Amino acid sequence: MKTVATDGGEQAVLASTSTALGKSNGLRVLVVSQHFWPENLRINEVVLSLRSCGVNVEVLTGQPNYPKGEIFAGYSAIGVGSERHPLGYVIHRVPVVPRGRGGTLRRVANYFSFVLSALIFAPWLTRGERYDVIFVYAISPILQGLPAAFLKRLKHAALVIWVQDLWPDSLESTGYVRNRAALAVVAAVTGFIYRQADLLLAQSRGFVDKIRELAGSGVPIAYHPNPGDIALVEEAADASSAIAIDPGCFNVIFAGNLGAAQALDTIVACAEAIVDPSIRIILVGGGSRATWLREEIARRALRNLELAGQYPAEAMPAILAHASALLVTLGRADNLALTIPSKIPTYLAAGRPIIGALDGEGAALIRDAQAGIAVSAEDAAALASAIVEMRNLPAEQRGAMGASGRAYFDKHLSPTPLAQDLVQHFHKAIGR
Repeated sequence: MKTVATDGGEQAVLASTSTALGKSNGLRVLVVSQHFWPENLRINEVVLSLRSCGVNVEVLTGQPNYPKGEIFAGYSAIGVGSERHPLGYVIHRVPVVPRGRGGTLRRVANYFSFVLSALIFAPWLTRGERYDVIFVYAISPILQGLPAAFLKRLKHAALVIWVQDLWPDSLESTGYVRNRAALAVVAAVTGFIYRQADLLLAQSRGFVDKIRELAGSGVPIAYHPNPGDIALVEEAADASSAIAIDPGCFNVIFAGNLGAAQALDTIVACAEAIVDPSIRIILVGGGSRATWLREEIARRALRNLELAGQYPAEAMPAILAHASALLVTLGRADNLALTIPSKIPTYLAAGRPIIGALDGEGAALIRDAQAGIAVSAEDAAALASAIVEMRNLPAEQRGAMGASGRAYFDKHLSPTPLAQDLVQHFHKAIGR
């Protein structure tokens, strides 16, 4: 088993978390997530929070390759084995076909390779280990619930699935699958996976009815939101931003995945409509539509829209702290209206005003927190007007929005209280 080092920024985050680690409460949890550290996903921080509550955590995951689709240095696509995270917990890794630069076939191969590898190798990697709970971080694909259901029976453990994306709805809304028969098959498989669980957790209240339609009445469902970013709970150690931010401009920052669900054409059209040269929109992140964005910016000669690239998690607090406002967008689709993008809790934690172009649950959260302005999904003209409106507000009013968002985060979305709630969900699933 190897121990993996981290860079200085991550060490600082880990150190601040490790000081809060509580005594073991005896609860043993195997987290199943196709993607995990050193890939940058929210489940990384959830694991740290669970450990701070005294939970003994291990992780089953694939070889890191997200989001660029290339296997990270120090790892191998065909590698099988276990490593020890710098905080001491064990990560079991199975082979995967890397995502590559995109394309449906390569993405499907990536999904199914993890499922197959986990079914084959997980029993050997976890041999002799006892778990109370198998916990699935169910971003797409929900198929990772299949090896988790197998491990549930093998380990005589409770199975808890935290639903982050609605299948087959998300496949249809993003255009990856449109054939009705294929969508029906996906719905049947999703329902089968749901019914293997002892508890289903929904990241949005809007998910509950949709999950119930497929799961039936035999499995309990509870609402459990995504927490904000642990790194933003504490003050950023380095106040300087990793990206160039013109202090003389109104800098609107979008941070996160640049994919089909984010309605990036709305941002492009919005930038084209804004004539105020002091307003800049900066996109921080990567994803399947990054190349398209770069081409559109060049084709339309947009001087106010910038692709800043990807940055490590430890750089984000300072980047967000220097934003004049933070931007979140989603496409117009029924399932997306039920979704709360994971960036919204992080934006709230950053204490900056938020501008959103999205419908449903995400827009309601921005309004409930009194943290900014929300307009309809895919309405580029309304988004441009909202950005100009935010730009023209007094600085004190924008500051009040940011403070209100942070107060909402502290009360409802802070990592440690949510981890404590998650532990209670685990105990309920075990006792079922």
